[in-house]
Amino acid sequence: MNIKLILMATLLLPLSYTIHAQIENSTKDSLYINEIESAKNPPAKVLHAEPLYIDLIRDLGARKGEKEWNIGLGLTDNLKFDSYEALVEYEWAPIDRLGLEVELPFTFYSRLNGTERLEVPANRLNSLKVAAQWTFLVNEAKALSMAIGYINEFELSDFENFGNPLINANVYNPFLVMAKRWGSNFHSLVYTGPKLEHSLSSGIVHTTFEVNTNVHYMISGTRNFIGIEFNKSFDEKDFDMTMRPQMRVGIADHLMVGIVVGVPVSRENERFSSFLRLIWEPGH
Repeated sequence: MNIKLILMATLLLPLSYTIHAQIENSTKDSLYINEIESAKNPPAKVLHAEPLYIDLIRDLGARKGEKEWNIGLGLTDNLKFDSYEALVEYEWAPIDRLGLEVELPFTFYSRLNGTERLEVPANRLNSLKVAAQWTFLVNEAKALSMAIGYINEFELSDFENFGNPLINANVYNPFLVMAKRWGSNFHSLVYTGPKLEHSLSSGIVHTTFEVNTNVHYMISGTRNFIGIEFNKSFDEKDFDMTMRPQMRVGIADHLMVGIVVGVPVSRENERFSSFLRLIWEPGH
C-alpha cells in the first residue's frame, strides 16, 4: 500500500508543479497587463508588443505625459561596401492617444577590398524626420488597437555637398497601424502605407508601398519579447523583403535593449544586417 502511495505521489508531483507554474504565469500576465492598461482616470489602452526596426511613433493608445528616447546602431553588409546606421529619436504624447516624434538618422559607409571610392556613397545625415500618430480605436474586449499617422522626412545632402542644397528631397509617408493581442502572450501587428519621395531638383516623385507584418511572444509578467518582422516594399518594377528576428530585454527600470538581425529574402545588393536599439522611458 505504501509503495502504491509513493508511486502515485511521484507521478502526481510533476503534474501539480506544471499546473502551479501555468497558474502562476497566467496570474503574472494578468497582473502585468492590468498594470500597463490601468491608471487613475485613464483613457482605454491595450498592451501591444512594438516592433524594433520599423517602430511606432508612440505606444498605441498613448497617454498624456508618456515619453521615450531611442538610440539605434546598425550594420548592413552590402555587396561592395558596409553601411553603418545611427539614429537618435525622441517621442512623446502631448495629449491622450497622440504621439509625436523627432528623429535624426545617420549613415556612414566603409568600402570593401576591391571597391572603387566612387562606388561608395558619401557619409550623411539622412534626414530630419518628424512624425505624428493618432490612435483612433482601442477595443479592450478584443485587445485590438488601430492608428493612423504621418511621417515627413526632409532628406539632406551628404556631408561632401552639405548645404548645396541643404534639402534635396521630401518624403511623404502616411500610414495605418493595426494591432491585436491574442490571449496574454501573443501579439500581431501590421504597419502599412505608401512612401512618396519628391525630388526637389527634378520634381520627380517616386512611390513605393510598404507592408510590415509582425508577430511577437511576450514573456510572462514582463515587457521582454521575442518575435519577427517581415519588412516588404513594393514599387512598379521591384519587390524587396527582409525578415528581422528580434528580441527585447529589460536591463534596468525604464531601460530596455532591442536586438535585431536582418535576413534579406529578395534584395539584390544587401546581405545580412544587424541593429541594436536602446530604449529609455524616463519617469514612465
